[in-house]
Amino acid sequence: MKTKLINLFAIALISIGSFSCKGEKKNETVASEAQETSETPKEASIYIVNDALSTIEWTGIKPTGKHTGTIKVAKGKIALNDDVIQSGSFMIDMTSITVTDLQGKEKAGLEGHLKGEAKGEEDHFFNVTKFPSASFEVTGISKKENKTFMNGNLTIKGIKKNISFPVSTAINGNTMTLNTEVFTINRTDWGINYASKSIITDIGDKFINDDIELKISVTATKA
Repeated sequence: MKTKLINLFAIALISIGSFSCKGEKKNETVASEAQETSETPKEASIYIVNDALSTIEWTGIKPTGKHTGTIKVAKGKIALNDDVIQSGSFMIDMTSITVTDLQGKEKAGLEGHLKGEAKGEEDHFFNVTKFPSASFEVTGISKKENKTFMNGNLTIKGIKKNISFPVSTAINGNTMTLNTEVFTINRTDWGINYASKSIITDIGDKFINDDIELKISVTATKA
């Protein structure tokens, strides 16, 4: 009997641990009012974003699982001085939203829903006909917990909010790479309210998590 109780207790601990890991938010951002963008020093080196090599990976989560995908970074530039980001901005091509965990009709159906292609569903998510692009503008760099954080204005569907997330850069000849850690935004801060439990309180288990995980990877060439 004692052995059975110990085994049940161990199983309970494992279950609790698994639930905690699944519910953990990665580098959760707090959206605040938009800030002034950073000025570019005259001595800064300018790097032009390579559209073909720059992407944003996304993960959306719901009770029954999750979906993953990518979005292209369309164009932009980043200014560095002594290998430290001084300013910068880039566009995000919302028409390029791709789902990577599905195939065939399911893939096409979810991509169409995210883009708002069906009549009456335009504003469920991103309404790319009305808002074909999003953007990010650097407002500053800060240090916290031995990490470098990039602060900036993220604009989605015409709504601009300031967020901060961990970032690292590397220089190799005339090429600069910028990579963020996975970070979390709350989609409702940008008016993306479809199937949100915080907006529709009686939705039951048919909701989609408000949190979206993002990871930005940018490659840029010295001008």
